[in-house]
Amino acid sequence: MIRSALMNVMTAAAIKAGRGLKRDFGEVENLQVSVKGPGDFVTAADKRAEKTIFEELSKARPGYGFILEEGGVVEGSDKSHVWHIDPLDGTSNFLHGLPVFAVSIALEREGQLVAGLIYNPATDEMFVAEKGQGAYFNNRRMRVAARRTLADSMVACGIPPLAGVRTHESFKRELSAAMAKVGNIRRMGAAAIDLAMVACGRFDGYWERGINSWDVAAGIVLVREAGGFVTDLSGGSDMLGKGEICAGNEAIQRLLLDVVRKA
Repeated sequence: MIRSALMNVMTAAAIKAGRGLKRDFGEVENLQVSVKGPGDFVTAADKRAEKTIFEELSKARPGYGFILEEGGVVEGSDKSHVWHIDPLDGTSNFLHGLPVFAVSIALEREGQLVAGLIYNPATDEMFVAEKGQGAYFNNRRMRVAARRTLADSMVACGIPPLAGVRTHESFKRELSAAMAKVGNIRRMGAAAIDLAMVACGRFDGYWERGINSWDVAAGIVLVREAGGFVTDLSGGSDMLGKGEICAGNEAIQRLLLDVVRKA
């Protein structure tokens, strides 16, 4: 396990926010829900978790900036550090009583992602990584899977929601191309969980478009520190800027990227 002061701070914030999420998940039918757009909801639990994380990290690392799913960009006096926070990735799963959601926290230092944490309070699964220190799942070292062919692989993807109707046709082309090559395809509904599953070897690969930095920043660190590869869908490194991603071990990431790009 990583015992650094930074990871202790991140873990404490995630666990504190997770306690509230777990409590609210048990009473999901009673949650206050407001509509943000078609198929896109935000819950009172989401906002409370974000407030908890913001307060905990601000107290431990004063001056750091934030990029928050609900709260937007918060400029800090320390311009070299930025937190990317998703307090509840997988909101639709949460609202429907599916225990596939997570707190996601990542730290960017001078333009480089240096630490990531993904925590599912429903299952008490904690995934952490720090640059140069490896990646861990509940205190056990993580490695990406070793499969070398798409036909033997299980990969995850993100399906665009109703609000993303303009991307439906292009996604269907990508999915059709992947289905012709990949052994099994899954859709979990939470990008952070998808990347954590790649990092620990449960999934062999993952691709998605239309994502935000708070969705994937922590997972990028996890996959890299678990020995995997992550690029945007052009093969470059601008995942956060372009809002797209392809991840896996060296062989699967390359093969999956080629399938998606050609589609």
